[in-house]
Amino acid sequence: MGSQSVLIAFGLTLFAGLSTGLGSALAFFAKRTNTKLLSAALGFSAGVMIYVSFVEIFPKAKDSLIAELGQVAGYWAAVLAFFAGVIFIGIIDKLVPSFENPHEVHRTEEMDEPESAARFKKLYRMGLFTALAIAIHNFPEGLATFISALKDTKLGIAIAIAIAIHNIPEGIAVSIPIFYATGNRKKAFVFSFLSGLSEPVGALIGYVILFSFLNDLVFGILFASVAGIMVFVSLDELLPTAREYGQHHLAAYGLVAGMAVMALSLLLFL
Repeated sequence: MGSQSVLIAFGLTLFAGLSTGLGSALAFFAKRTNTKLLSAALGFSAGVMIYVSFVEIFPKAKDSLIAELGQVAGYWAAVLAFFAGVIFIGIIDKLVPSFENPHEVHRTEEMDEPESAARFKKLYRMGLFTALAIAIHNFPEGLATFISALKDTKLGIAIAIAIAIHNIPEGIAVSIPIFYATGNRKKAFVFSFLSGLSEPVGALIGYVILFSFLNDLVFGILFASVAGIMVFVSLDELLPTAREYGQHHLAAYGLVAGMAVMALSLLLFL
């Protein structure tokens, strides 16, 4: 594993994480939230992540583990690692209270509703806790992007783009409450932008911890876990958020489009 692969993987994770800043910018400069575009984009992101998890990541993890442990033990290890990833991100999701959860749906129009301001001031007063909650919630996503890119750069690019799309509404959700509490758009943008750093930081911490243990067996377990994490994120966050933006059918069309684009990109790189 060369240093160039590590840098590329980290760069892709950084790109995905800092896309929260794009969401924040959209909240401040757009007069209205384009719910149709967001619904379709979130569905597209889910389609990419679900397809690549089941068609590319999990089979690679299974093959790697079977090569190391044998047919039966390897398959069992892959399945257990997949569901371990689901349980891991599920526990994290459960530990982040919904009020502080960065994936709660918000719209640009909320800035014109002063009566909503008081509801968000508590969030800003709990700034440190909220920042920690966001970091914990995004940590697995950063690790998933990083590990995927480390194993396969082409795969990492697709996942980084999907995670980046997923992080745009998160940027909106983080920046609007802070704007209400401070009245300062710049500060809200900075806080939102910095919240995305939790993903590359998560990747960096994960890499430092796992670096000395990285081999085909560990990669296989991590890869299967990444598949579980991404499937859970898609089903628990992306698709429900797309529906909450009120465009159920567009989310479904985006889902199919995401799968089709991911399938085509994998076929083109055969």
